[in-house]
Amino acid sequence: MSPEPTHDVVVVGGGAAGLSAAVALARSRRSVVVVDAGEPRNAPAAGAHNLLGREGISPLELLAAGRREAEQYGAPIVAGRAVTARAGADGFTLGLAGGGVLRARRLLLATGLVDELPDVPGVAELWGRSVLHCPYCHGWEVRGRRIGVLGAVPMSIHQTLLFRQLSEDVTFFPHRMPDPGAEAWEQLDALGVRVVEGPVRRLRLEEGALRAVVLDDGREVPVDAVVVAPRFVARAELYEQLGGTLTDHPAGTLIATGPMGATEVPGVWAAGNAGDLSAMVSSAAGAGLGAAAAINADLVAADAAAAVRARAAV
Repeated sequence: MSPEPTHDVVVVGGGAAGLSAAVALARSRRSVVVVDAGEPRNAPAAGAHNLLGREGISPLELLAAGRREAEQYGAPIVAGRAVTARAGADGFTLGLAGGGVLRARRLLLATGLVDELPDVPGVAELWGRSVLHCPYCHGWEVRGRRIGVLGAVPMSIHQTLLFRQLSEDVTFFPHRMPDPGAEAWEQLDALGVRVVEGPVRRLRLEEGALRAVVLDDGREVPVDAVVVAPRFVARAELYEQLGGTLTDHPAGTLIATGPMGATEVPGVWAAGNAGDLSAMVSSAAGAGLGAAAAINADLVAADAAAAVRARAAV
């Protein structure tokens, strides 16, 4: 027989969603542990925004505070990476890189996503600082400045319109994207968005700061920020090992969830960017709380049913 699970819940991922869930579960007196690889997606950013009461806080400072809160309620944080997952009759077994095993009755995947960036030199170096994708996360910081938008997918037109709200000096670089159609060109023209045709070769940096977009023919367009459209890919290796299948999305791939984060795999929930590619810090934290409540309710029902069976067996 396999050993009894050590924890009620293992949370994989120590970002806003995972830590929010851990706090809620621990406050419900659940045995919960968080496995965190220490690679927060928003680490390059100077601040987390649209977060009521903590506007502009450093992402790393926010996570440090969240870890302290989880630990004060008895939810330990295990520094490491979960690399294997197996389901059994009594729950789940996770294997950690470098050795070690965790067992739990329920599993919450708050593993986030990977931003697959355009293959243009300079983009990765400035990602999260002057290379951006979300106007709500970083738009205020570049308001009124020279903004370039690198075309990639139809969503690039929508991004251009959003950033045009923040600045009158916006340049759209179609780069190698398909023709978005007459309506899109008409909108950009009506809003005074400059269009610079031709493939983009690189972003020019000086002393680590963005200076210009450089095209293949050598032309340079001075900019202060560049907007890109990454492909968002959920970190879902564990989910797939458990038999789950990823869902395609126009912007990438994700773990499809039902109400409060339930997935197609019994006993497994997902919260944050793994299940919602557009989730920002505040909404990811809310999703973690909702998933925690659903998991706790599921365990309460299971415990009550077990108590009834135990009494009947006496």
